[in-house]
This record gives sequence, structure tokens and C-alpha cells, in this order.
Amino acid sequence: MPRPIRCILLIDDDPDDNYLHQLIIEETGLCETVRVAENGQLGLAYLTDTDHPDYIRPDIILLDINMPGMNGFEFLEHYRQIDPSLQSRVVLLMLTTSLFPADTTRASQFNEVKGYLSKPLTKAMLQAIVNQHFS
Repeated sequence: MPRPIRCILLIDDDPDDNYLHQLIIEETGLCETVRVAENGQLGLAYLTDTDHPDYIRPDIILLDINMPGMNGFEFLEHYRQIDPSLQSRVVLLMLTTSLFPADTTRASQFNEVKGYLSKPLTKAMLQAIVNQHFS
């Protein structure tokens, strides 16, 4: 049976979180490929370098807020400026440890953000994403 998600892009500076989230995603069998960008700049570079041989257009972006260099909100400001065709049909979700109500409110001000999830990612969370956005 084909997997409903072709590619998930994790944008997070924490290698332990990325490792755990990759394991969870692989265990669900819902996604073909996981790509990781360790910060916002690398995430933007991945999204815009469509000629790179390893490029697979992500169906889902899981974006952390607190990262050095370019945090999640700064990423979103730049994401708004990339080619709209690269944004279309991408489900962008915040996946963070931040429990600050101000972060939730700020994330909701970006039309591009389709949800706000607390780490760690779980199999049930991923299944709910698939049910909501890919069924």
C-alpha cells in the first residue's frame, strides 16, 4: 500500500529530537522519506534548491521554534517570501517544547502554520496529521 506522506522535513537543531522523530516516523510506515535541516537557514536552502539530487518536495514541515541563528518565527518570515509553488500543498506544523502562550498566539498569526504540537512527536500525532490533511 502506498504511504500517504512522501516526505517530511524536520527543521530542528536538536539531534536527539531529530533522531527520535525519525524513528517514530519510520515506525509508523506513513512516510517514505525524512529529511532533516538543523536550522532555519538550512531548511530554507533545502526548500529552494529543487535541483539538488537529494531534493524531495516535502508534504509536511515540522518546525521547531527555539533554534540558534534563525528561529522558527524568523524561518516563517522568510518562508513567506519563497516561490508560492514551493509552499503549495505543504502542511507546515510547529513542533516545539515551548509552552509559552505568546508563541502559540504568534504561530497562529501565520496562515502557513496549520497546527501547533508539543514535542515529542508520537505515532498517534502523526496518524492524526495524516487523517486531517491526507485522507
